[in-house]
Amino acid sequence: MSASFDHADTLFSAGPGATPVAVAFGDGIGPEIMAASLRVLAAAGANIACEPITIGEAVYRAGETSGIPGSAWETIRRTKVLFKAPITTPQGGGYKSLNVTMRKALGLFANVRPCSAYAPFVPTMHPTMDVVIVRENEEDLYAGIEHRQTDDVVQCLKLITRPGCERIVRYAFEYARANGRRKVTAFTKDNIMKLTDGLFRRVFDEIAPEYPEIETDHWIIDIGAAKLAAQPDLFDVIVTPNLYGDIVSDIAAEVTGSVGLAPSANIGPHGAMFEAIHGSAPTIAGQDVANPSGLLLAGVMMLVHLGQADVATRVHNAWKRTLEDGIVTADLARGRDVVPVGTQAFADAVIARLGQAPRTLSPVAYQAGAPLGVPQAAPRRKQAKALVGIDVFVHDDGIDPDAIAARLQAAAAGPFALTLLTNRGVKVWPQGLPETSLVDHWRARFKAPADTTPTHADVAALLAALAAAGIDFVKTEQLYTFDGVAGYSLGQGE
Repeated sequence: MSASFDHADTLFSAGPGATPVAVAFGDGIGPEIMAASLRVLAAAGANIACEPITIGEAVYRAGETSGIPGSAWETIRRTKVLFKAPITTPQGGGYKSLNVTMRKALGLFANVRPCSAYAPFVPTMHPTMDVVIVRENEEDLYAGIEHRQTDDVVQCLKLITRPGCERIVRYAFEYARANGRRKVTAFTKDNIMKLTDGLFRRVFDEIAPEYPEIETDHWIIDIGAAKLAAQPDLFDVIVTPNLYGDIVSDIAAEVTGSVGLAPSANIGPHGAMFEAIHGSAPTIAGQDVANPSGLLLAGVMMLVHLGQADVATRVHNAWKRTLEDGIVTADLARGRDVVPVGTQAFADAVIARLGQAPRTLSPVAYQAGAPLGVPQAAPRRKQAKALVGIDVFVHDDGIDPDAIAARLQAAAAGPFALTLLTNRGVKVWPQGLPETSLVDHWRARFKAPADTTPTHADVAALLAALAAAGIDFVKTEQLYTFDGVAGYSLGQGE
């Protein structure tokens, strides 16, 4: 038996107070695993009313470049809950990731990804692993702001905000407190990105003392990811910016035994979205071999969010009992002396065990209660902002930094003087090294004397003078201090 898109709503005997939920069947294996998951939730007594929506590949192909029609937006915004199967973003053609679009457009700032081992029933080298990744969901390089600036160089802007850091860090601590977790760890690369990742680290250090019962530490992302793979018991809750969170949550999920088992909750002040962390796997679509577990466990997270803790407990325990009884799909059967079952047969097995508890694995017991509150950023005092200079990024095919610097010096206007020339962030003038590799993209830093107060008009005059001199500037970044502290990085080697 399977649930179809058209009849998903008929699975549920929605009682009084049934919660409307937008349901997206997705692409690839999405329709199969969503059908299996909905059947289990319905059999367990979930009091929801499904409202199917169409998003993803079919919508892209129909000419809607966002991958989601207006009618789907309306349903999601009205229900405030989306249960979503994986979708496929077509390659090329300028298509943007629908997952990223939905998370950002709906303000789903917190991505919560539990990663637990189920040994010995799912083989893993770390049988006691139980880590939750709390990933910032709206900022960082996932802003997707990219530009090609020269023949050699493209750029992607990394945007980190104080309100974004405060919300996700505080959410991680609140999650830890609400769920009896002992420790919160931050992952950043603040030894290199001192302003962006440095802000995340500073906010973490500011907020941590408000939770004295929770242990805290910080790891640089590269060694932190290595330790997560080799010694996951060092960690409990990890909070981290967007890109790092995407990477380390897949690492953590795979270390538990399979990325196919990992669920995900996307939480915001105006709603929530629940999904598996894996993709749409189109190469196995329609073959009844996909594992629905990641999406089913996302459904468990959804039920907890909706206040249906008893149903969530029933489903999760039945799923654990199914694993204990040796019933697995093909992805978990590789290298083992077991005969796998299909997607729908796995769902049938879970349904048959509803009301049973695991015998070896620890049973779960979710508690009823209101969803975890969404933290707000604290009001900030306005700082004294002062313009002190400007970085002008120049497209120039020359290979002699001294000659390029001389052209820029000759063209300088107003209070600004050239103080630095870098290539890919490395100082090449004054006193650069001849061994430095060069491309056609140069950062020229112009600064005003400390006893002057440059204006935007001075900036415009400088750019006009550079243009008149034939300087091909492709980007500018103004340099400010905030309460006297520089709001810009030094050049490497400066």
